[in-house]
Amino acid sequence: MPTFHAKNKLDRAFEISLVLKGIDGLFETLSGVVFLFIHPEFVLRIVHGIVGYHPHNFIAVHFLKWGTDFGKGAAIFAALYLLSHGIIKLVLIYAIIREQLWAYLGLVVVTAAFVVYQLYHMIAHGPTFSYIVLTLFDFVVIYLTGKEYSRQKAQFARQQTRESAEN
Repeated sequence: MPTFHAKNKLDRAFEISLVLKGIDGLFETLSGVVFLFIHPEFVLRIVHGIVGYHPHNFIAVHFLKWGTDFGKGAAIFAALYLLSHGIIKLVLIYAIIREQLWAYLGLVVVTAAFVVYQLYHMIAHGPTFSYIVLTLFDFVVIYLTGKEYSRQKAQFARQQTRESAEN
């Protein structure tokens, strides 16, 4: 079974983006599992431990409000959200490493959907540094995946032509 091997700088950039997406997918999957078993009271205790109680500290007040509002429904939603994102990314990246053509298009579509959501979130709630960086990174991933897909598709077509000529 073939595996992906970087052949030039563009391939290396694609490989690095896959590693970063893979780490992100693994982190999301593990976080989702944690959220399945987390109790809302535990979250509130953690938030209290981190920020303490400072009624005039903007960040502390907002973290405490978030911790107080965090319920079992929010934990389950977070778990399902993170698990679905993480598992989808991991499956697509594994398939790309195995040079499955469908996975390249799958990664482009999934990443584009993430970009649409991120742009919506920035419009609705205002841009943040992390959302801007994540969105720019996702645009790079889409570009690199599209380029690699074109290269792999052309290579597959050449291989099919060779095999047809041999038979």
